[in-house]
Amino acid sequence: QVALSESGGGLVPAGDSLRLSCAVSSGTSSTHAWGCFRQAPGQERDFVAAINWNGGATAYADSVKRRFTISIDNAKKTGYLIMNSLKPEDTAVYYCAVIRATSHQYYTRVPDYTYWGQGTQVTVSS
Repeated sequence: QVALSESGGGLVPAGDSLRLSCAVSSGTSSTHAWGCFRQAPGQERDFVAAINWNGGATAYADSVKRRFTISIDNAKKTGYLIMNSLKPEDTAVYYCAVIRATSHQYYTRVPDYTYWGQGTQVTVSS
């Protein structure tokens, strides 16, 4: 069983930055592909960013391109989402997710992922 622990959310004014962290439990030695999704109240869980197991390939939703950056540190078993130039429409609960993987592939759909974090609230004020 893999557990994910998220941190880094908060309340910030528009234009500010946040860094979300997602740590995989130390009980696993597997490598993983990572994803980040967000869910606003009354909305579906939407894709934000994804990265393959070694960080060599990434993908972003159009709404966050050039503002958000996803990265991983496999030595620390931690993924990161740096969010710059935040907008009020970025307000949501952000979830990280992983799937055991060793290929170049990243995954952008909710059903692709096996393990999910508990979510962290990001609120951007106007």
